Amino acid sequence: MSTSPNTPNQMSSFRWIICAMLFFATTVNYLDRQVLSLTWKDFIAPEFHWTDTHYGYITAIFTLVYAIGNLFAGRFIDWMGTKKGYLWAIGVWSVGACLHAICGYATEVTLGIDTTAHLIGATGALASTIAITSVYYFIAARIILAIGEAGNFPAAIKVTAEYFPKKDRAFATSIFNAGSTIGALIAPLCIPTVARYFQRMGAGNGWEMAFIVIGGLGFVWMGLWQFIYKKPHENPHVNAAELAYIEQDKFHETTATGSPAPTATEEKGLTFLQCFKYPQTWAVFFGKFMTDGVWWFFLFWAPAYVKDVYGFSSDSSTAQMLLFVLYAITMLSIYGGKLPTIIINRTGKNPYAARMQAMFIFALFPLLALFAQPLGNYSYWYPIIIIGITGAAHQSWSANIYSVVGDMFPKSAIATIVGIGGMAGSISSSLINMSSGLLFDYAEKTQMVFFGFQGKPAGYFIIFCICAVSYLIGWCIMKALVPKYKPIVLD
Repeated sequence: MSTSPNTPNQMSSFRWIICAMLFFATTVNYLDRQVLSLTWKDFIAPEFHWTDTHYGYITAIFTLVYAIGNLFAGRFIDWMGTKKGYLWAIGVWSVGACLHAICGYATEVTLGIDTTAHLIGATGALASTIAITSVYYFIAARIILAIGEAGNFPAAIKVTAEYFPKKDRAFATSIFNAGSTIGALIAPLCIPTVARYFQRMGAGNGWEMAFIVIGGLGFVWMGLWQFIYKKPHENPHVNAAELAYIEQDKFHETTATGSPAPTATEEKGLTFLQCFKYPQTWAVFFGKFMTDGVWWFFLFWAPAYVKDVYGFSSDSSTAQMLLFVLYAITMLSIYGGKLPTIIINRTGKNPYAARMQAMFIFALFPLLALFAQPLGNYSYWYPIIIIGITGAAHQSWSANIYSVVGDMFPKSAIATIVGIGGMAGSISSSLINMSSGLLFDYAEKTQMVFFGFQGKPAGYFIIFCICAVSYLIGWCIMKALVPKYKPIVLD
């Protein structure tokens, strides 16, 4: 084992290079899924005559396929290994991202329409046919994107378990998970701008190039991962001191009976059905099911919310600033991953107890969403700030629930359990996205009234109320299923 340029007593820090790669991958992951949400309202919908319901169905199917993909992605990553599995995942989702760019052309060819102007100018039955046909093509591209993206978090959590001891995993997870926030942060600044730039340059309607440019970033990551990643004990950049630090749990972890934890069990696996025999699996399942839909709703509908309620198009400077601030606030989630470590150091609690205490604190912040819409009557900045705080709480919650998996399960099953949790979260995301599209169109059509709000603002207020209480419900279910720290030890 090479110690690189480090002295024999100096610990190398290559694990943070790996963490940076996970951060980069997660950033690209969220950029790719954000292109549609930032272009559909102002660029794509006028061309294909989409309604909120059309967009809601597209996002719902994406998240549903993502849910199914998570179910199998975890098993795939455990079987293939983190290096090859991650390469396959990001390769597939990058192809899927780029395929969105040909959906308009495919619609024109299918319907025998010569120009984009004819698409935009269509009325009546032809407009409906254009909308439905284009939706089918976008769904096909989203399915490929979802299948690939489903592999990101199972692979990233497995890599984190390989390169970090338990006490540092929540912090490392919060750092790479912040890539989702950075992706969401960068997206409103660059994606509408790229689309508008290429539109003015005469490259189609511009949104096509936005998908190609952003989708191409994944191929860059693949090249870097191929040369950088090796398992810690095989990596020449990880010296003996760092390897000992990474593997410290093998020497210090004890079982509930107080005897040394067996290290050989880490190599044993769980079948898919065996996973569901443990309450720990169901705790992760419901913890994700109750909360992931909140984040995905804000991710997919925040640009539309700014347009529908306050009238700012996605490429306007005001909308870009609002969305930038929203996701900048969510960067506070980095400290959320550090909180359990602080609790452990100060109280001596086990990792699970510390994480559950931290997650209860995070579950309280989304209650502010109850006030987002009412305060929006005074300034659009209030709901933006509140949504940002809710997003930060979610990302902190998410980093810790992922780390709970590493605390409870052997490494051989981590990606599978993360996949199961991801499936649960994606099911709830599919439900909330489809329901939101239907609700917003219904609210606008009927001018529905809810607590003094009318039309689409009333619809958004209803969804905000649901989001506000989801985390406390999720925490209570998790605590009921697994009251105390109980790691799974395989005989």
